[in-house]
Amino acid sequence: GFRYYVVGSCEFNSSKLNDIEFTLSYYYNKLEYIRFSSSEGKYVGYTEHGIKNAERWNNGPEVITSRGEKERYCFRNVGVFTESALTKS
Repeated sequence: GFRYYVVGSCEFNSSKLNDIEFTLSYYYNKLEYIRFSSSEGKYVGYTEHGIKNAERWNNGPEVITSRGEKERYCFRNVGVFTESALTKS
């Protein structure tokens, strides 16, 4: 069978919002076909299907929602991630 999955990630060097990058990658059958990057502020497609979705999502409410994920998901959790990593090392 084929497998579809989505991976959201936060990369950060500090707890400042400007130092955080949020990415949301969509995969089908182990191939990443579209990605949202908070540093670019838009979706980028890597396959024919991904390019079509990127055009549609960049002109719809999806891109607005994804732009807010950096603050909603990453920024709110940076302290938790940092505390658990620093106290364990």
